Amino acid sequence: MLMRIAALTKKELLTVLKDPKSRFVVVGPPIIQLLVFGYAATFDLTRVPFAVYNEDPGAASRELVARFAGSPSFRGVGHITRQDQMAPTVDRGRALLVLRIGPHFSRNLGAGRGGQLQVIVDGRNSNTALIALNHVRSIVTELNRQWSGRAPEAPPAHLQVRAWFNPNLESRWFIVPGIVGLLTLVVTLLVTALSVAREREQGTFDQLLVTPLRPVEILLGKALPGFVIGLLEAGLVVTLAVAWFGVPLLGSLAALLLGVVVFLMSAVGVGLMISSMAVTQQQGLLGAFLFLVPAVILSGFATPIANMPAAVQYITFLNPLRYFMTILRGVFLEGAPIGLLVHELWPMAVIGVAALGLAGWLFRHRMY
Repeated sequence: MLMRIAALTKKELLTVLKDPKSRFVVVGPPIIQLLVFGYAATFDLTRVPFAVYNEDPGAASRELVARFAGSPSFRGVGHITRQDQMAPTVDRGRALLVLRIGPHFSRNLGAGRGGQLQVIVDGRNSNTALIALNHVRSIVTELNRQWSGRAPEAPPAHLQVRAWFNPNLESRWFIVPGIVGLLTLVVTLLVTALSVAREREQGTFDQLLVTPLRPVEILLGKALPGFVIGLLEAGLVVTLAVAWFGVPLLGSLAALLLGVVVFLMSAVGVGLMISSMAVTQQQGLLGAFLFLVPAVILSGFATPIANMPAAVQYITFLNPLRYFMTILRGVFLEGAPIGLLVHELWPMAVIGVAALGLAGWLFRHRMY
């Protein structure tokens, strides 16, 4: 039995690795996607373009503009001389925000009165606009303290902020571990979702059925190549995450490997379910993407699951990528041991066993 499964597994691996297109799909896109997502998918705010409409020639207004220009979060794109230039500057995308400093701003600020200050922000990108406004508030608050005319009163309590697991709150440390799970799922799902469908499309499925292989052996022979390729893919992406992007891997490799193995079991099961139902490779590819899109959205990759509606949160319990995301970020950033990951491992294992069982049932009932 083991020899027959090993022979079929070898045949499947050679089919994937000797085909130039399949080989490129396994190696090329994941590396490209990791580099693109790792640099492009970030929540950090840097060099946001802003314009200034300054109606006050005083020192406070000049200092405020200098603070904005000297901040790494903003990039000045010019000065506006008329009020009617503000709207076109934002509408045409020349600046994300316009800082308008009212007349007598410096004099009023030095006298302890409120100076007129207005910020017009492009709200079409609400996330960036919200982060930019937080930086604006921080700069204006510091200016107010300096120009208040007196030293600030000592607060009754001294606030110290410390971010655990990500001291500098670098979004790349949050994004890149998630990309490890995303790319591992994509490659594994595509390899397994096309395995049985490829045999049917090429007309070799009937030849496979007349061999001494039993259905369970055929299924295992189709599952193991996807598992092996997924394991190698995960190792490659983890290596790039640590060596190239500098994301700390604080946990043990054993905990990470265990999480990858359990996740691959569920991913292979889902892929074989899709492949068992597909007649052509095009159907298998479509089925894989129909699963991938909601799986990524409901995994907590970019948006917290706690912010989703209650009904949607219950649906996420059926998503193996949800648990794998927690394991990846726990091992990378928290250094979580295996004991703390049990609550994520066992649901993923249940999903994997159920998916493999259902894939076997579908395979037996759609053999002929």
